[in-house]
Amino acid sequence: MGKYILVQQYMFQYWWILISVALWTLPWKGVALWKSARANHSAWFVILLLVNTLAILEIVYIFFFSKKNHAEHHHV
Repeated sequence: MGKYILVQQYMFQYWWILISVALWTLPWKGVALWKSARANHSAWFVILLLVNTLAILEIVYIFFFSKKNHAEHHHV
């Protein structure tokens, strides 16, 4: 019970960190999910939806994997 109160106090004291993380992560996650759905990458979609890496995985997908797949479709 003591650890729960400590975490709750920490979150109340540093609420601005949680807001900053959410504001940073949500747009990246939204774009990555949208691109993976449009490219029919269902495995990527599920991974991006369930795993929270503070937008690192989302940025990697957007700039590397979604571009690679997009270029392959235009050459076919």
